[in-house]
Amino acid sequence: MSKKGGISQLTMKAMGIFGGVQMMGIVCSIIRTKLVAMWIGTVGVGLFGLFNNALEMLNIATNLGIRSSSVRDISQAAEQKDSNLIARIIAVVRKWSLWLGLGGATLTLALAPLLSQITFGSQDHIWGFVALSIAVLLMALTNGEQAVFQGLAQLKKLARITVLGTVSGLLVSIPLFYYLREDSVLPSIVAYAVANAAFALILRNKEYPAVKVNRTETVTMGREFVKLGVFMTIGNFVTILATYIFNAWLNNRSGTGEVGLYQAGYTLINKYTGLILTALGMEYYPRLARVAQSRIKLRVFVSQEINIALLVMVPVIAAFVLLRQPIVNILYSNDFMDILPFISWGMMGIIFRAVSWSMAFVILAKGSGKVYLLTETLSAVTGLALNIVFYNQWGLVGLGYAFTMWYVIYTAIIAVVYFAYYRLLLSPMCMATLAWAIVVTLAVVLCTEGGMLLPAVAIAIVSTIANGFMLVKQWKR
Repeated sequence: MSKKGGISQLTMKAMGIFGGVQMMGIVCSIIRTKLVAMWIGTVGVGLFGLFNNALEMLNIATNLGIRSSSVRDISQAAEQKDSNLIARIIAVVRKWSLWLGLGGATLTLALAPLLSQITFGSQDHIWGFVALSIAVLLMALTNGEQAVFQGLAQLKKLARITVLGTVSGLLVSIPLFYYLREDSVLPSIVAYAVANAAFALILRNKEYPAVKVNRTETVTMGREFVKLGVFMTIGNFVTILATYIFNAWLNNRSGTGEVGLYQAGYTLINKYTGLILTALGMEYYPRLARVAQSRIKLRVFVSQEINIALLVMVPVIAAFVLLRQPIVNILYSNDFMDILPFISWGMMGIIFRAVSWSMAFVILAKGSGKVYLLTETLSAVTGLALNIVFYNQWGLVGLGYAFTMWYVIYTAIIAVVYFAYYRLLLSPMCMATLAWAIVVTLAVVLCTEGGMLLPAVAIAIVSTIANGFMLVKQWKR
């Protein structure tokens, strides 16, 4: 078996492991969202969206990107097979996670009145944001332990703690939803954070003995991944801030119910399909970081990742478009049927998201913090502007157009960096797969929206068989 074939198998095995984890996460999310939709309604879904966006924004703002930036350092140390260095980096990561978690919790407490006023236009939810400070601290600790597992390529252990935390968080949340209804939103979010942190800390990596590092050494050793992390933090914060601003704008303009519809559609388009990319990235990012100085290996790895991602994503996108009505009915309720056109047109953007996602990892692997900040800022500003303009023009379906246009533009931005700045290429097979993916997805969307269901189903079946054949061929190389 060639090295290329070996990498393809490694990628697909990692996708299999975390595909199962993501599937479990989807099932838990489906149950949670369905219960919220039934027992609380669109207002409950909207509240979850607003508070979770705020939590994500606070987590990114205070975590300094350690979850991703430290993976790069840990994986490079693991490549050197230096046990002492690995142990010291792990100790440094854990200390920084604790410091930043405490700092983030303190900042959340201080900003609680302001966050309540900005989000809801009143001071009625101050205690809700106070409760979020607990989740901010716990998420920081969880992120540190997850970075250790990912950097060491211990994906099965990472998958285990993720599943245990997700399932436990759901089990605790169900009675909260039933008895507390709208008041259960904050306790549920905190319960998830507690469950994930508990299993991450209990089952943390013990392969490398704990070593003591003083404050000076912690700052010195952590300087490199913190330096990259600061740029990542600012870039990610701008992205989340743009989402937060749009949700707050939509809430003030059209009400919390409309935010709930948007969150439901966005979750189906971006987060559920994005779980596949997350599964692929668990193995892809550390591997890319280890070969960051080799242009040949980077080109091979990125081309392969795009190829595999698109072959997997196209059947998923086609299924989502064809089954969007029963999916919305199962996951939410009949009250959410207005998002169907939003879902159809937004799914086109997932093709471009898979491509830009694969190429953008090169920026992190090379540790180019300023480049990352520039690309993410341009992306966030573009997405916010498109959402506002397209929503004003076409309503919810306009948000589907905006999502696709956003990722087309973002892919162009990343392509300039990838081709011109890093002077890297994509393989001819990769480009052919991209063209195939665009044609198939566009055909399914146009046929479905045009009421031609049978042709859409035929295209989806043929493309799924063809993609399956190509994936098997790659596996056997």
